[in-house]
Amino acid sequence: MTQLPASIDAVEILLVENGYVASRALSTVVFLALRLGRPLFLEGEAGVGKTEIAKVIAQALGRRLIRLQCYEGLDQASAVAEWNFAAQMIAVRTGEAEGRASLFTEEFLIERPLLAAMRPQPGGAPVLLIDELDRTDEPFEAFLLEALSDFQVTIPELGTIRAPEPPIVILTSNRTREVHDALKRRCLYHWVDYPAFDRELEILHARVPEATEALSREVVAFVQRLRGEDLFKRPGVAETIDWAKCLLALDVVSLSPEVIADTLGAILKYQDDIQKIAGLEATKLLDQVRKGLAA
Repeated sequence: MTQLPASIDAVEILLVENGYVASRALSTVVFLALRLGRPLFLEGEAGVGKTEIAKVIAQALGRRLIRLQCYEGLDQASAVAEWNFAAQMIAVRTGEAEGRASLFTEEFLIERPLLAAMRPQPGGAPVLLIDELDRTDEPFEAFLLEALSDFQVTIPELGTIRAPEPPIVILTSNRTREVHDALKRRCLYHWVDYPAFDRELEILHARVPEATEALSREVVAFVQRLRGEDLFKRPGVAETIDWAKCLLALDVVSLSPEVIADTLGAILKYQDDIQKIAGLEATKLLDQVRKGLAA
């Protein structure tokens, strides 16, 4: 188990060593979350690296990553624990239940992410990623208040289970709706924005080091230019990385209108956006990119 970083600089080094290039502000809030034991709430557009930061922190610290993927209709049972009714019925039918005080014991409990995060883990407290919280509804947010305030969950048949060591909690939101203030107040907050050109280029170097400098600069500049267009969904850093990998797989050494048209599906995910950029628009954007790089 790696010790928690002792400074903001140590956080930056730890993240870079594991392939994540963070801004000073993000490194600072990560350091404070680790030092103070506070949940970290990351908000921003999809694909800017919110989920990845949790993965990298778990990898860098040698901790288990426990992920709760949120969705509409997520309830307490699906997030904490469910009873294995099939196993309970088998126990009843085979006579194994005779002499038992209760069938509602740990033996018949199916552990879900929130309960798992409250258990002791090899290597220290786990990293609990509550991903895309904005996809859930307000009742589930209210339920989370107990877990994030006291780092405990309650199962009616078993009682309250408290974490012996609080997990490292990271929540993410794509801001498709506002998350309630009561939940945000229990967290440190950071808005993860699209990176500037130099930082995105640094990220691409870290994640796709085999790409040439010239191709990397063209890719980053073109994606950044795309984000200025009127698109339904602007490409994130994840799409920049995916596109570079696709271009390398095709042995592309330099962008061309034809290559862009053939690979737009790696960076744009809606047909209306693809139709808008394909053809003459791609040629115009590429000309602007090259003039900007030359300048």
